[in-house]
Amino acid sequence: MDIGIPKEIKNEEHRVAMVPGGVADFTRRGHTVWVEQGAGSGSGFPDAAYAAAGAGILTDAAEIWQRAELILKVKEPLPSEFAHMRAGQLLFTYLHLAADEPLTRALLERGVSAIAYETVEDTDGRLPLLEPMSIVAGRMAAQVVSHYLERHRGGRGVLLGGVPGVAPGHVIILGAGTVGANAAKVALGMGARVSLLDIDLERLRTLEDQLGGRLTTLYSNPANIAACLRSADAVIGSVLIRGARAPMLIRRDMLPDMLERSVIVDVAVDQGGCVESTRVTTHSQPTFVLDGILHYGVANMPGAVPYTASLALANATLPYALRLADARLGALEADPGLRAGLNTIAGHCVYRAVAEAFALPFTEPQQALHSASAPCYTAPLSRSNSGVLACDGKH
Repeated sequence: MDIGIPKEIKNEEHRVAMVPGGVADFTRRGHTVWVEQGAGSGSGFPDAAYAAAGAGILTDAAEIWQRAELILKVKEPLPSEFAHMRAGQLLFTYLHLAADEPLTRALLERGVSAIAYETVEDTDGRLPLLEPMSIVAGRMAAQVVSHYLERHRGGRGVLLGGVPGVAPGHVIILGAGTVGANAAKVALGMGARVSLLDIDLERLRTLEDQLGGRLTTLYSNPANIAACLRSADAVIGSVLIRGARAPMLIRRDMLPDMLERSVIVDVAVDQGGCVESTRVTTHSQPTFVLDGILHYGVANMPGAVPYTASLALANATLPYALRLADARLGALEADPGLRAGLNTIAGHCVYRAVAEAFALPFTEPQQALHSASAPCYTAPLSRSNSGVLACDGKH
């Protein structure tokens, strides 16, 4: 199989989908790997390392997409990449489609078999390809909070760990999953007082036993969230509903109750965000102030630590990518966990939460895999003034 690794084009995204060691595994199995020039340089992996692993180096991203039957990426295709996608092509990357209608419709119209890292499951129902980046994002979130609480960065001028005679900063974490647990661990390590909210009481009991100390666990409901916000120096939003849009837990009309210059880091922003006032920001312009509250909404946080993140991602995705390369769609038929990652195929939306988000027809994944019928999605595309292919529909 021909495998393509294009260079990421999202703002300040320096990760790469596969490291040279993984490329060597593909080539040893007889697969051909094409890497765009400079794809790994931002992560510390030069073109020469990929060439030594057996990859071909190409200068043109369009040629990578044209040659490859399987595209490995880190982040979702952006509108400028939509025209490169073609029917029958396998795309393996983070997608977060429930928060991105234009991409969803482009994948359907072009007949791409799109497999989302974030919805692949293991035998225990966990999300093994989301977990490594969730760990990175969670640990980074506490660092980001500490950074932006400094007065000259726009924050309240609070030291998270406090000092003798002065109380530590108070960090509220919404969601006790992998992101929330890692954010709590690092924030506690910095000496902060942490309140962790979730609706899973068993999970809260487990983390309270593991972390203890200055950790307070609370059942997540509107009253408890509102009470916590009044004393919070910082809020970390880390709520996940797999494959679906994040629930809105903090409304904009709640912001006036927060301390002036407190900080919100919405890690869930790539799934639509759990804070009404949040919006997607970039590494180059990461924050904005609204109603006196500093907001951080970078959707690709691990992109700031690309060496660590690329290795962690490749460690997790390589076994699945090898199966796709070896068996193509047969890998999806044989592995229910990998099949759970399938979001679109041959014009069919096969992930229920995505179909419901945009009122699209839903097809069972196995039915779509076995179907030899023509694509079922025929909604037209329109061209923007810039000439980039853009989908009709509201984002």
